[in-house]
Amino acid sequence: MYVLELAFDDDERRLAARPAHRERLSRLRAEGTLTIAGPWADESGALLVFRTDERGLRDILAADPYYSTPGVTVVGYRRWTPLALDDEDVMNVRS
Repeated sequence: MYVLELAFDDDERRLAARPAHRERLSRLRAEGTLTIAGPWADESGALLVFRTDERGLRDILAADPYYSTPGVTVVGYRRWTPLALDDEDVMNVRS
């Protein structure tokens, strides 16, 4: 699994690009690739958790123009091993 952190600024182009981005996220969620995602409470950025390897995450970033839209900054991403998930989710992480 990988955790992706984004930072946002006030550029209006980010808001214009957001609906298409959210549609992509819905598809990734339906496929089981996106585990959870959402903005920080203060709307300064977002956190997304993907069930993929690093190459898969890079492909996701490259395929979605939102990540290079003015107003959106990819702060970084890291491999993550969750410990407190439902049993089924933990089994999927280990496999």
